[in-house]
Amino acid sequence: MKPDIAERLKKLPAYLFAELDRMKSEKIAEGVAVIDFGVGDPDLPTPPPIVEAMKKAVEKVENQKYPSYEGTFRFREAASKFYERRKGIKISPDNIIALIGSKEGIAHLPLAYVEKGDIVLCPDPGYPVYQSSTILAGGKPYFMPLRDENGFLPKFEEIPEEIVKKAKIMFLNYPNNPTTAIASKEFIKEAVDFCIDNGIVLAHDAAYSEITFGVKAESFLTYGFENVIEFNSLSKTYNMTGWRIGYAAGDEDIVKALLKVKTNIDSGVFQAVQEAGAFAMEECNDWIDKNNEIYAERAEKLVNGLKRAGLNVEKPVATFYVWCKVPYKSIEFAKMLLDKAGVLVTPGIGFGEFGENYVRFALTRDVKTIEEAIDRIVEVLS
Repeated sequence: MKPDIAERLKKLPAYLFAELDRMKSEKIAEGVAVIDFGVGDPDLPTPPPIVEAMKKAVEKVENQKYPSYEGTFRFREAASKFYERRKGIKISPDNIIALIGSKEGIAHLPLAYVEKGDIVLCPDPGYPVYQSSTILAGGKPYFMPLRDENGFLPKFEEIPEEIVKKAKIMFLNYPNNPTTAIASKEFIKEAVDFCIDNGIVLAHDAAYSEITFGVKAESFLTYGFENVIEFNSLSKTYNMTGWRIGYAAGDEDIVKALLKVKTNIDSGVFQAVQEAGAFAMEECNDWIDKNNEIYAERAEKLVNGLKRAGLNVEKPVATFYVWCKVPYKSIEFAKMLLDKAGVLVTPGIGFGEFGENYVRFALTRDVKTIEEAIDRIVEVLS
């Protein structure tokens, strides 16, 4: 006989991408050549110079030991200079810590601030980890609707006063997954002021900050660090999802609180990966523009094709996703596309109630594959 699992696990919703993997596997087993636009994992390889830097770093004996908890100075300094160069923001390496991917830091932050029954403000639709990390910390997620008519930005005045008083953290994410929206400087100032006025930690997920098309994604540290922690990642910027390397930057007290959680849970990031990550931020920024050109071409091809299929969709200005409105329930539409066209997309309902009637396409397939997928979709929907 085994003990029952903890109530906190029972409260967690099924993880969306695990269900997508199951659906995909079933179709492949039936002999279907599935075209997968589901999980946002770049198909583009890590730039070769970064791989070479990693090879050299692995051979160093000092990198084969336990890594430092906060991250090496070189990595944190590289992140600091990256922010100054790309965002015009000066931030000390002392206000930065290395993460085992930004997801790790996001998941651990509620453990630093949330007590049982506390509220965490989460965007809806939004990355599922905001909700799940809140539940695992004993908190309660309160969902802020992201609506098309408001540019997929939350309206803080809609949050009830009693919720605001109990809120400890607000998660935001721009450029946004899944809606592809970006945040203006005016909105950032509004969000920062709201969190300072109400004693809330503003946790900004900036994983897609460098994937933009003709626009600039502003940092939420633009108006200072007070009450703000920003999570960033090398995963999408340099095609390094499997390397598990990211960082958090911002308010010194909040960064230290997260670091205290980490020192009791993990042993830091493999130093060879940090060395390669520092090299990426120092030397490989031309690759960002090259990647964005590829994603922009794919987005145009996919959006034009989806419009030809009769769907309501606009070309994204950021992220490597396309957020497409569909004529009926998102899970039904996704299952129909998989069954009849062999095309896998992410149903919007998996990101929250306000993701319903949308599906997300990840631009992680080459143009030729996108064209084939469009031909299948047009045939099914025409």
